[in-house]
Amino acid sequence: MNWEILLAGLAAVLLILFFRPGIKAALEQSRVAPKDWPGVLIPLALVVLFVILLIAMVR
Repeated sequence: MNWEILLAGLAAVLLILFFRPGIKAALEQSRVAPKDWPGVLIPLALVVLFVILLIAMVR
């Protein structure tokens, strides 16, 4: 069991090292990108309202 955890941890570290240049570039682009909070918050609010509606219909 322990060797599986160690192997999974090693695989995670290797993946992070492999994708590091792409992650660094994505973070740099996100710093200079314009912020679009309404584009995130409106769909999130709609999903929350939909879930509340579904819960209310079940009761």
